[in-house]
Amino acid sequence: MTTSKDIGIEKHDHVTLIEIRRPPLNFFDLDLIKQIADALDAIDKDVECRAVVLASQGKAFCAGANFNRPAEFGGDAASGSGTTGDLYVEAVRIFRNKKPIVAAVQGAAIGGGLGLAVSADFRVTCPEARFAANFTRLGFHPGFGLTVTLPELIGKNNAALMFYTSRRVTGEEAYAMGLANILVPQAQVRDAAFKLANEIAENSPLGLISTRATIRAGLADRVKTQTDHELAEQTWLRNTDDFKEGVKSTEERRPGKFTGR
Repeated sequence: MTTSKDIGIEKHDHVTLIEIRRPPLNFFDLDLIKQIADALDAIDKDVECRAVVLASQGKAFCAGANFNRPAEFGGDAASGSGTTGDLYVEAVRIFRNKKPIVAAVQGAAIGGGLGLAVSADFRVTCPEARFAANFTRLGFHPGFGLTVTLPELIGKNNAALMFYTSRRVTGEEAYAMGLANILVPQAQVRDAAFKLANEIAENSPLGLISTRATIRAGLADRVKTQTDHELAEQTWLRNTDDFKEGVKSTEERRPGKFTGR
């Protein structure tokens, strides 16, 4: 087992576990996404690894960026300064990895945390999990490439429904719409993710890499183009009154009083 600041890496035969270790909510920032991208780069060079399980400690898979603690997000969320552009550079690196990833989503995958879950090839989840693209509730614009990855995964209309409403989708609903591939009891999520990863790893590693490259051809480039656009939209929205109100109302767990300014 090896560890970075916020992740653990464990090899299990031909499957490697990347475990996010920021419990209980596993908020992400530039450092965390870079650590995951670095780990995937190293895994790509490991000829013994054929598949990856991406999992988390704590009750959430990844609750997104903590806008109320801007230092964790990489800058001042109210002013728009910071390193969001750098974060998206690292996110694109995740999409460029070569080996199949199974995400074990045992809890909430919110905002950018949903983007991280969707970057995987497959998702194993449970009824207690919640999936949300809650950006409009924050007076914000979706990021992490979700405006390209989510419609490709669940269809344009279902993605629009999640974006426009910011609703939380249950594990059962996620499974029904194709956002999750396997639904099991919460205590079995990680085991089921490893079962799928091991099933993948039984196959020819060269055949896997070749087939995955064909299936995901151009995806990282589409994500790069889309995150450039997402960042531009997020930059001006950060300076609006609606964004300030969205962050405040979310913190206070109440509906936002938006003014369109």
